Amino acid sequence: MRIPDIEPGVIPPDPVASDALIGIPRQQTNPARWQGAGWPAFAAQLTAEGIEVIDASHLRGTFSTDAGGTAYGMPHGVVIARSSLQVSTILKAAQAHRVPVTVRGGGLTTEGESVAFGGLLLDMTGMSRVIAIDTAKLQVRAQAGIFWASLAESLRRLGLDYLSAPLNLTSSVGGTLGVGGIDVNSPRLGCSADQAIALQVVTPTGEITECSDSENAELFQRVILGYGQFGVITEATLSIRPYTPLKMRYYYYSSLRTAIEDLQRLERGDASDYSGILTMMDKAITLLVAFDSDQREAEFDARWHAGLRGSGEAGFALRMAAHYALRPWNLKEALFLLRRKRQLFPEFRRPEHMRDGKMHDRTVVFSRAVWKFWGGRQMVIPDLATSADKFVEAVERGNAVCKRYFPYYTLYCVGIRLREDHRPHYELSCIPPDAQGWAYGCEFEPLLGDDIWSRDTLQSFKNAIYDIGLDLGGSYYRFGGMMKGYIRRAFGDALVERHLALKRKADPAMILNRDVIF
Repeated sequence: MRIPDIEPGVIPPDPVASDALIGIPRQQTNPARWQGAGWPAFAAQLTAEGIEVIDASHLRGTFSTDAGGTAYGMPHGVVIARSSLQVSTILKAAQAHRVPVTVRGGGLTTEGESVAFGGLLLDMTGMSRVIAIDTAKLQVRAQAGIFWASLAESLRRLGLDYLSAPLNLTSSVGGTLGVGGIDVNSPRLGCSADQAIALQVVTPTGEITECSDSENAELFQRVILGYGQFGVITEATLSIRPYTPLKMRYYYYSSLRTAIEDLQRLERGDASDYSGILTMMDKAITLLVAFDSDQREAEFDARWHAGLRGSGEAGFALRMAAHYALRPWNLKEALFLLRRKRQLFPEFRRPEHMRDGKMHDRTVVFSRAVWKFWGGRQMVIPDLATSADKFVEAVERGNAVCKRYFPYYTLYCVGIRLREDHRPHYELSCIPPDAQGWAYGCEFEPLLGDDIWSRDTLQSFKNAIYDIGLDLGGSYYRFGGMMKGYIRRAFGDALVERHLALKRKADPAMILNRDVIF
């Protein structure tokens, strides 16, 4: 590789520095490790307050990365959160000693948002109780470290269910509310964060505060979808609903554009209770719709079924056979798709979770399938969120990027119904600023399996996806790590500086989750 000519008086880039490889369009790397100047006094204060600080290297090492497997860091110590009062004590001491605090729930971030590059890692899974369930008001109060799977288990005993939750149910409630949380019923019920009625939050300076739309509303609006910048969620009151099994339908398409147009038409017409698109590359494009009742399914059949342009499973099989018969050089791809289908689809129809053709535990089925078939040692999921009218272009352009970089990948497309009361949301969130009624998001996920890809290849791929968002004026679901360099480019200096000022006011020492956005 030729080293560029150096102008007189200009310090050349270091060709072997981790953040300056020549020819690599990298926008962000892991932040530098905090050097720990205030750590001894901070740890001593916590110990004197009766808070256990885990500092053994083999225990700290279990928190060195997240589900993405591309960001690595080592905290100076770990505390398992036990109460709001304890979290308050920790944050007050962190402000005094200027020690960064990184909050971690299920650790399912993919950009290093829950990785501590020095300082304290606060593990919220020690706060995982269901506090109260109000069957009359259809509300549940739970500690924020609880996983959605555990919350669902408690609710099911009373014939109840959450409204909208991430497909991977080993996410924590608090972590999900801070980023959004998208389910296949989000087109009808909104994202998980929209289900929050009230929160208990510990602010960066240690105040324990209850907030909602009517009480401390400004804090509530910054914490919801706020990526952990303005407080640690310790308890949450959520809307819930009666539990219902669901009936799933699948429609197969050869065109992303056609599938998305049908998806949006169904969602505008409130045609089903669940909907989304899941693909294998752009060859196997599946529109799924599902129903909470036989009545809803019958209404769908009467009004919508005939107008959908997708085919059934038999038609899809014939179309794929004809496609690959004319392209024998793509036999390896055809075999991959067939093998993937044979492995994946039985997971959605496991007999222990099916009765009378209905899925009786989508919590287990979806979460199990997501982790089994999409997880790996590395996982990168760049995403784009746009308004409805820009979504087809965003997905088509993102699909083209995926094809350039990886032999196998999947797309997950879903709508998010926005709250009709137009509650203000954190302006650096995943909700596109020009979205009306619904926002739409697509995750672009290469199927890496057990292969290990260079960070620079993954970064270049993600940059290409993020550039589409910049061009279309969209937003992003994930911040931190490898995409942090896009935040100013996406939102503009004026907006970022305004929120940075709000952050500095709320968090004077800039200690809380400081490597995620600012």
